[in-house]
Amino acid sequence: MMEGFTPILLLDMGLLAMLVVVAFAVVRLRSLFAIVMLQGVYSLLSAAWFVSLDAVDVAFTEAAVGAGISTVLMLGAMLLTEREAKPVPFQKQLGPLFIVTIVALAMFYAVGDMPAFGDALSPANSYVGADYIAATKNDIILPNVVTAVLASYRSFDTFGEVVVVYMAGLGILLLLGLNGNAGKWRAKPNGQNITGRKNAAEQREDKP
Repeated sequence: MMEGFTPILLLDMGLLAMLVVVAFAVVRLRSLFAIVMLQGVYSLLSAAWFVSLDAVDVAFTEAAVGAGISTVLMLGAMLLTEREAKPVPFQKQLGPLFIVTIVALAMFYAVGDMPAFGDALSPANSYVGADYIAATKNDIILPNVVTAVLASYRSFDTFGEVVVVYMAGLGILLLLGLNGNAGKWRAKPNGQNITGRKNAAEQREDKP
């Protein structure tokens, strides 16, 4: 193996490459079902990358919310719209492309100011972070510092995040028809019946 290329580094590079490929596929595809499924794949790849970076708590949240809840809600919302996205004229793509390019250049410019990965003297590993690590053993009596921070030190912030996710899910459920219109929408197949037998939906329509 080449010097400097560790298995973890190769894994990270592979995950990042797959993220780029999935992102381009999401942008280019027109099938909404394929887009929703690829968004779930993108979230799972992101979760795997977070695990590789030892950010297990972030990986768990990404897998649960990004690949789980979001995919289910998007599939439910897809039932109320078209199956294919209409092509966007090239002129309308220039504005978003310009904004994304500027943001990407700004982010790459800021990479040079980031501390080295695992640097013990970085702001994330010193000052307040070091105090939390030292105080967790006596204050919380938990071996996992991340759990102590999420459940105790910043419990109100965690509670706020849970409320935001709950309200977002509730809003989507209301848009899907739980505001009094639930059960009134019926999906109708577009194919041709070659068996001569009526399906359940046609039988209900024939009943007086």
